Amino acid sequence: MWSGPRNISTALLRSWGSRADTAVVDEPLYAFYLAATGLDHPGRSEILAAQPTDWPTVAAQLTGPVPHGRAISYQKHMAHHLLPEVDRAWLTGFRHAFLLREPRAMLASLAKVLPTPPRVEDTGLPQQVELFERFAETHGTPPPVIDSREVLENPEGMLRALCAALDVPFDPAMLTWEEGPRDTDGVWARHWYATVEQSTGFAPPRPEGTAGLPGHLLHVLAECERHYAVLRPHRLRVP
Repeated sequence: MWSGPRNISTALLRSWGSRADTAVVDEPLYAFYLAATGLDHPGRSEILAAQPTDWPTVAAQLTGPVPHGRAISYQKHMAHHLLPEVDRAWLTGFRHAFLLREPRAMLASLAKVLPTPPRVEDTGLPQQVELFERFAETHGTPPPVIDSREVLENPEGMLRALCAALDVPFDPAMLTWEEGPRDTDGVWARHWYATVEQSTGFAPPRPEGTAGLPGHLLHVLAECERHYAVLRPHRLRVP
């Protein structure tokens, strides 16, 4: 699952982790991304110590046997962690899906948590478009795209549609989970996962609001909207 930041990606991680047949992985390229970019994110030293900092090691782990003998490996990825120097060939054996959020709301939320103004590449949208087009060409059909707000509005309908698109049977266990942390959460969870740790399912969407962005982010918004417009028409729909 290729997502950008400030999305419902961790709630989806909880959802898939509730399946008895699924092993989940939380942002396995995060340490590599921090080491390669030198960015100072909350918990940086812990993250660098907890994960491999070279992408070939991560790729070897992710393409190996599914942990605990499970049938499905669900990998939550931040698309912007896939830096240009990462060879894409190891991704060909996976089924891929894409999680979107409306750019204005995403940027407004992201600007509140980053120490510097967000750049287009920090949103993951350019990387999502690159991967989407790559996999659509490779497999001959567009991979599934889901919109976070539509998932929150209709969790069962959207998850059924996603499972069908991935040729995986839907499991009602995906709709609820126990509150609290998980051993499978990244070590950065204490900085970011307070809300999801209190959740037991998908909450109804909150009003996104129409507040304007600062002027210095309007060019970033325009670029994000251009990428979003490529992906949004391909999103899954339910009757």
